[in-house]
Amino acid sequence: MKNILSILILTLLNILMVSCQDKHSDLEDGLYAEFKTSNGTMVAELFYDKTPITVANFVALAEGNHPDVQEIFKGKPYYNGIIFHRVMDKFMIQGGDPLKNGQGGPGYQFIDEITDLKHDKPGILSMANSGAATNGSQFFITEVPTPWLDGKHTVFGQLVKGIDIQDSISNVKTGIGNRPITDVIIKELNIIRKGAGALAFDAPITWGNKDEIEKQSKIQEELKMKEEVKKMDSLAKINLIKLDEYDKKSIKLKSGIKIHIIKQGKGIKPKDGNVVKLYADGYLRNGVLFWSNNIDVNKRHGSYGEDKEAKGFYNPMEMELNPNMQLIEGFKEAVYTMNVGDIIYCFIPYNLGYGSSPNGPIPANSDLCFIIHMVTAEN
Repeated sequence: MKNILSILILTLLNILMVSCQDKHSDLEDGLYAEFKTSNGTMVAELFYDKTPITVANFVALAEGNHPDVQEIFKGKPYYNGIIFHRVMDKFMIQGGDPLKNGQGGPGYQFIDEITDLKHDKPGILSMANSGAATNGSQFFITEVPTPWLDGKHTVFGQLVKGIDIQDSISNVKTGIGNRPITDVIIKELNIIRKGAGALAFDAPITWGNKDEIEKQSKIQEELKMKEEVKKMDSLAKINLIKLDEYDKKSIKLKSGIKIHIIKQGKGIKPKDGNVVKLYADGYLRNGVLFWSNNIDVNKRHGSYGEDKEAKGFYNPMEMELNPNMQLIEGFKEAVYTMNVGDIIYCFIPYNLGYGSSPNGPIPANSDLCFIIHMVTAEN
């Protein structure tokens, strides 16, 4: 009798799985999560190839076969019946907490899997956390690009259907803590497998191998870092050739700084009280870039960040010209030599820079080189 009952249950599960697959016959091969909510259905592709540990955790929770959940959650589809407890219009919707207050989880935490996947569009599925390596079961789905979250939260999926449902959830009325006044419920969270790769992805086994996966990931990250160092060394050598060329053409001023006009501007010479806008690239004397607000220079050196661009980091820096400007003495003197439109090379000896104290990436007693472009000057 037990065998017959088991066969019937398996048959029923297969029928339900096939039914779910058939409803989404238009999906390409891949692994997907179907969120059936009280507001409608969303479908997200899961990036199991790039974030295997995170996806394994999510899938095993959804299917009720996660080996590490607390006893109360064992053998149950974890997400079914859970609400979106935090909803913020023009930002994201957050769910996955059995306590419904942002404090709950499955009884364990795990690492971040930070890859080249970004929070760069609406519908990104990402892990919520309270800091590094504190992932559990909570997730969020973005309504807009949120680049400031890159590197802090693991992106592991993206909506391919139901972005309008995400929008409708983000628009509901909320109360204290951005919790919807009327619960938005995940009625079911179903996993859809299409194609050989997705069918072969075994969430509990992958989760069980997470230590080895993490180890291999770290090895790959170290190799990547070594390649980045080689690239930076190569760029520094190229920079040094150009800086040496400018230095040979430069004129040494009485203070000890050296100036070479790379490009003569046609604008006015600003006076004290004028507001000037500058682009600047700062280099150590060995050619290593330590700071720049020039977007192209940052992209070339691998230091560009979408979050920085969103915050205006690559805009020209703006300052009122006066003797008390909060700048190192050598840079200040160089700016006073410039006309609008000038692009100059400036060598600054360490005593007119940051002196004998280290400053961030700048070692103590470092001579510095800058390429400075004065864009505008206004009253």
